[in-house]
Amino acid sequence: MKRVFYMMDWGIFGLRSYYYILLLFHILMGNEYSPQLLLNIVWLLAAFIIPSLFWFPQLRMNKEWFILLELLLGGSYYFKSFMQAVQLGSVDYLIPSLTIGYLLTRKTAWTMPILLLLPFTSMLFGKVTWDLALGSSSDNFLFSFIGIWVNFIAKAYHEKNKLAKEIDEQNKLLTQYAAEIERMTLLEERSRMSKEMHDTLGHSFISLIMSLDAAIALLDKRPNLAKEKLISIRELTEQNLDEMRDIVHKMGEEENISLVNHAERLINNFREYTGTAIRLTLKGTERTIPFDVRQSIIRVIQESFTNALKHGKATEIELSLHFSPSTLRVSIQNNGIPLDKIEYGFGLTTMKNRIEMLGGTFLISALAVTGAEVRCEIPLKGDKLYAEN
Repeated sequence: MKRVFYMMDWGIFGLRSYYYILLLFHILMGNEYSPQLLLNIVWLLAAFIIPSLFWFPQLRMNKEWFILLELLLGGSYYFKSFMQAVQLGSVDYLIPSLTIGYLLTRKTAWTMPILLLLPFTSMLFGKVTWDLALGSSSDNFLFSFIGIWVNFIAKAYHEKNKLAKEIDEQNKLLTQYAAEIERMTLLEERSRMSKEMHDTLGHSFISLIMSLDAAIALLDKRPNLAKEKLISIRELTEQNLDEMRDIVHKMGEEENISLVNHAERLINNFREYTGTAIRLTLKGTERTIPFDVRQSIIRVIQESFTNALKHGKATEIELSLHFSPSTLRVSIQNNGIPLDKIEYGFGLTTMKNRIEMLGGTFLISALAVTGAEVRCEIPLKGDKLYAEN
């Protein structure tokens, strides 16, 4: 993209240089030496060189000073020459007008009226006709407008490429983000499966090993009893196999269960094992939520229940799920010990991170009299939750 700008800058700079060199060649070839000729040569050289000290492609970019000096030096020479013009087109200021339009900024917008009025001002000091002034003014305006248009196209092309580059970078970030979420979800699911198998099958396999050791010890001395042991071990093995199949089957069911059903199952289990009174409040129509997102929300609810009982000594908990077209709001209130100071340890930080990874907000606060409230708000899009990076 920089090459395009450099080419345009050098193109405009080359046209302006050609214009002044052509003027110098014209006055040198068409006039005999005189003090006036020397003055014109110095004047043109100053008009060509001095503004270039403030704008030169890839080196200097002070556009305001360039335009000001171009009008003072080049414009004054044009003004002097135009007063002596005898026909339309014998004197022009087209290429400098093009350059001024190309480099025009908000600070130099005042130069446009000057370019329009400069030929008409010559009528006050010379024998310039209305038609000649109007034609030259129109040409100056047209070429300055062409310069503005060329600059506008260059900037639009630059913005387009800049936007395309930003979109490409965002897509790369989103791809990395999605891959990271997938990796974290996979690790979490592996951890859950390992814990489930450890808690469910660990004891059974330890029993199998101990029973096999006992059967081996009895094999020589009391073969009949060893045989009975082996038969019972076989039955226990079948039971373990059935339990493993149940675990895999339940994992498949969890992927299809809704958030509300999952929450109800969690409430029933928590109520059964702890004796805590839990009330579920639903508002709005439940939306379809992806499995990994649903698991994150359930983990936050589960951790809130545990904290309410463990730290707050709560006896009553209220879970509220509010579905709206744009958001899902989750509230967990308890009647436990009042909060004096909220410190974000590992548990609360993990809960907060889970919700923020879904593009939502997480807040925990003390209630008016007793207990605390955990509030989460997660954005919804279409039929699924989404997260913004």
